[in-house]
Amino acid sequence: MKTRNLLSVILIFTAGVVAISCGSGSKAKPGNETESSSEEKVKSVKVMTLSEEKVSRDVDYSANLSPFEEVYLAPSTPGRIIKIYPEIGTRVSAGQTLVQMDPTQLNNSVLQLASLEKDLQRFDTLIQYGGISKQQYDQIKTQYDVTKANVELLQTNITLAAPFSGIITAKYFENGEVYSGAPNTQAGKAAIVVLQQISPIKATISVSEKYFPVVKKGLKVNLKSDIYPDKVFEGTVSLIHPTINSATKTFDVEIEVQNREELLRPGMFARVNMEFAKEDALVVPAVAVLQQRGTNNRYIFVYDNGIAKKIDVQIGKRFDDKIEIVSDQIKLNDQLIIAGHNNLVDGAKVTIAEN
Repeated sequence: MKTRNLLSVILIFTAGVVAISCGSGSKAKPGNETESSSEEKVKSVKVMTLSEEKVSRDVDYSANLSPFEEVYLAPSTPGRIIKIYPEIGTRVSAGQTLVQMDPTQLNNSVLQLASLEKDLQRFDTLIQYGGISKQQYDQIKTQYDVTKANVELLQTNITLAAPFSGIITAKYFENGEVYSGAPNTQAGKAAIVVLQQISPIKATISVSEKYFPVVKKGLKVNLKSDIYPDKVFEGTVSLIHPTINSATKTFDVEIEVQNREELLRPGMFARVNMEFAKEDALVVPAVAVLQQRGTNNRYIFVYDNGIAKKIDVQIGKRFDDKIEIVSDQIKLNDQLIIAGHNNLVDGAKVTIAEN
């Protein structure tokens, strides 16, 4: 009985071994297919040869526009205003009369001067014959000189003329009012009217101190305003301030901007593009530069004897669909991969696609 049971176990074990052997044999061929599919696939890519291009080294600056010239027009002495000729917005020419002041004080001074002039003529005769002392003569001569200077001053303040051509942008008095000489404007100055020249107009920017040696008077710049997005205004550096701001490490540059159509106005915001030089740089299609996920790190792939080599780069200025790259690991004539590189890894095998 025991012998029969042992024989049964042996037979069952033998049948299992045979079944396993048969199963493994039947799967031998599919196993070869798996092995062949694990071989690394060679990806097809497109490349371009790295070369340098001339690029502009320029910087954009924010600028506030202001009048090229501005004057707060007022007499040097208080007095009644007889007539203010222009209104706000009036265009005036250089030398044109803008304000007429009350001439009463001037007329009195002219009469006083005429009287002193006669007295001085008599004193000239008397002193020659010893009729008066030198001290008396000096006193009358001093009175005459002071009165004459006062008349000349009043003459320049009775009629106020435009020192340059421009436009009246503010008016603070009306005819018949008394000008006191006290500050009455937002600028803290006293004025009857304000005259501004807006053609040309002036833009002032603050430039980093590192550019102080290269910014020169006469340098051409471009200016744009959001109000006129499709228009570029030409400007010229007209004044370079000679000192550096110790807090910001910048210096001010004034730019004369041609404004013949008078589209730009004081107080507007603008952007100034200042080009310092042209240099050779590596400029590549922007699509060739990849960004590591979750970081700001940028990299490219270079074709090197059938291998995709990953190189970290820094990006510079963008030029439409191109971008400047900087790295000490790349050189001229390297083969930059520009297509088929999105899923590449460093060291992957690649082949150059035929056009």
